[in-house]
Amino acid sequence: MRLTRRSLLTAAAATGAAALATPAGPAHAATPTGTATPTGTGAPTEADVPALLERAEALLTGGDLDPADPDLAAAVTALDTAARALWETLDRSPARTALWADLAPVADPGNFGQSYTRLRTLAIAWATPGTTLTADSAVADALVAALRFTHDAAYNPARRETGNWWFWEIGAPRALMDSAVLLRHRLPAADLTDYLSVVDRFCPDADRRTNAPTLAETGANRADKAVIVALRGLLGQDATKIASARDALSDVRDAGRNSLFRYVASGDGFYEDGSFVQHGAVAYTGTYGVVLLGGIAQLLSLLAGSPWEVADPDVSVLYEAVERSFTPVIFEGLMMDAVRGRAVSRERAGDHRDGAAAVAAILLLATGAPGTYATRWRALAKGWLTRNRTTPFAALAGLPQLALAKDVLDDDGVVARERTGGLHVFADMDRVVHHRPRWAYALSLSSKRIAAYEAGNGENLHGWYTGDGMAYLYDTDDPAQFNDAFWPTVDPYRLPGTTVDVRQRTDLGTGGGTSTYRPANTVAGGSVLHDRYGAVAMELIGAPGSTLRAKKSWFLIDDAVISLGAGIIATDGRTVETVVENRNLGRDGRPRLVIDGARQPDEQGWSGRFDRAGWAHVEGVGGYVFPGANALHALREERSGTWRDINTGADTAGSTTPVTRRYLTLWIDHGVSPTGAGYAHALLPGASATATAVWARSRPVHVVANDAAVQAVEARRLGLTAANFWTAGTAAGISSSGPASVLVLRRGDRISVAVSDPGRTLATVAVELPFRVRAVVEADDSVGVTPGRRGRLTVAVGGSRGHTHRAELTQ
Repeated sequence: MRLTRRSLLTAAAATGAAALATPAGPAHAATPTGTATPTGTGAPTEADVPALLERAEALLTGGDLDPADPDLAAAVTALDTAARALWETLDRSPARTALWADLAPVADPGNFGQSYTRLRTLAIAWATPGTTLTADSAVADALVAALRFTHDAAYNPARRETGNWWFWEIGAPRALMDSAVLLRHRLPAADLTDYLSVVDRFCPDADRRTNAPTLAETGANRADKAVIVALRGLLGQDATKIASARDALSDVRDAGRNSLFRYVASGDGFYEDGSFVQHGAVAYTGTYGVVLLGGIAQLLSLLAGSPWEVADPDVSVLYEAVERSFTPVIFEGLMMDAVRGRAVSRERAGDHRDGAAAVAAILLLATGAPGTYATRWRALAKGWLTRNRTTPFAALAGLPQLALAKDVLDDDGVVARERTGGLHVFADMDRVVHHRPRWAYALSLSSKRIAAYEAGNGENLHGWYTGDGMAYLYDTDDPAQFNDAFWPTVDPYRLPGTTVDVRQRTDLGTGGGTSTYRPANTVAGGSVLHDRYGAVAMELIGAPGSTLRAKKSWFLIDDAVISLGAGIIATDGRTVETVVENRNLGRDGRPRLVIDGARQPDEQGWSGRFDRAGWAHVEGVGGYVFPGANALHALREERSGTWRDINTGADTAGSTTPVTRRYLTLWIDHGVSPTGAGYAHALLPGASATATAVWARSRPVHVVANDAAVQAVEARRLGLTAANFWTAGTAAGISSSGPASVLVLRRGDRISVAVSDPGRTLATVAVELPFRVRAVVEADDSVGVTPGRRGRLTVAVGGSRGHTHRAELTQ
């Protein structure tokens, strides 16, 4: 009997209650692998395993769905189309040397890894009602034979790992176990035994890297392997394996050191400030983080209500991460590229797909989470699902995910939540996200702690400047900005927000394995006040081969982002530029560009220099105001490229078909080998040309300092002063005893202060205010306040990893 979707959801609902009901103590009731306990390391009952295998199948196919349901029919058709194409090109001849001509030789890790993935797609279509392959005996027989062929020719215990370890230990075994779940009633017993043996060879547990046994698995890799081991345990009716998969989530083996349900202070995992790091130093919420979230959600659902259910009380860390880590980096259902690492170079995995994967994982997790979490998440998901009309979820999701979304969309009791608001400085991964009602702005920073980029295995070949302060402007009217062939066509030397030494660079990551580059600077991050105002700083130190140095600041308020640069120097005899904007206009966009009230030409190839531009406006984007004396350069151009130019990966390589997009670029030329150059400009997202002109005249935000010692602005109407001190100094009457990021908001007799040390070099910093402080309303324990004619705060910033310290005072 097929498991229905409703029974799947009901079974999964046991997860949250079980987790919260477990008393405090060990990670959970289980003990290290191999020790018999009442929680599931003994022999399974006859009913346990078949029911869980039915559930595993339902997680792949969606369960007992009606293929005629109009909301699901398109997904069935999409699955059928993809599977039919694979079926018609599958080599079924006795003398074959590969399953598909483009995946030869099959013994190559990338080729057998992708072969298993394609076989899984065929198996899902065979097991799903409504496709042209459903329950077709010829298809089942061919799949059984294909699995046997791949095992004998490519993936078996006699082979040793070569190339990318991931294919051997995660990619191939996961697709193999999924296929075996779907075909379990058709597989000969001897074949299943062989497939379990190969998994035991290359993924025996989720705790260690098989090809490096002293390396403990962390983050998404641990979650992936836990799912593989759980499926292997179910297929082999091995309770010890199932228990070890569950225990791996909490890292029982190493007393919780690598538990996925704990906050970390360094390395891989979730941080309390919402950051997520993988590969030691890469901001990876949008890819590895999503994989981790999806893997845990699957195991929680799979094992719920069974003798092996996850009962770790610290699973609440994962629940909190949904809104702390994932929600801030999702914009209208899209995953921000600033947290997708080298995945931005993958043609078939754009921000909309990773966003959809995150939404799907959250929906699955909600089926078993405690009600207080699930209610909020379902409202969040409904908002994302209904607002994303450019790349709708239905066009990206499979049947199981679409069925979960349909449950939310059809439930009138779920009210779609409005767009996420707030300003987030993720100090532990050098990222900043500022959400406003109709736009969002993200910054990708880097330091000696967090990589400027990751490249490798042929991926992200042109990612040189993605962590040098790249700025992402998201607009509700232009959600396709970064997924409409942006990465293969944008000028990689002119990424918005960056200051660059224009020099020829060689491709990154062309060899095997992945690597990261961490610059030498310590300053990257800033302060947040009232979740609404921000002061962000980054010291830019050029990569090896460049002497470029710069002090960069961003001040974020309700309707504007003010960017300042100072101390820009280089001695290499090359031009240095700061890129104000580089907007993807699509295939044929011709938005109006106005500079100081004069409309500029819209022909492709046009360029112009404006020596004392006061303001510019780009139709459909917003306004740009230039309070300094920099010359503004503008360019319209068509740029062509291929996805293969930036990704040659074994299983992610892009196509060689050229794509062309139009761009409008605005930049400031600092000249050859500048000495002490600078810049200042304000971005007004969504502003009209008229509003931009008014802003430029009225100057509601004044730049009060912009040099290598301090960068600061005043928004007098708001009562806000924001400053980044690079050394001890004074700006707008505020003094700092050392490097610090400071925000001061004065309204009536109330004073709000936020302070951080984004360079993490000080133990304490003293900040003196230019006005009287009478009393402390509230303050963090790390903040000492001395009232008086000039109030003084002494902030213990040491050990706080660049996070914000706050105080509320009265005059």
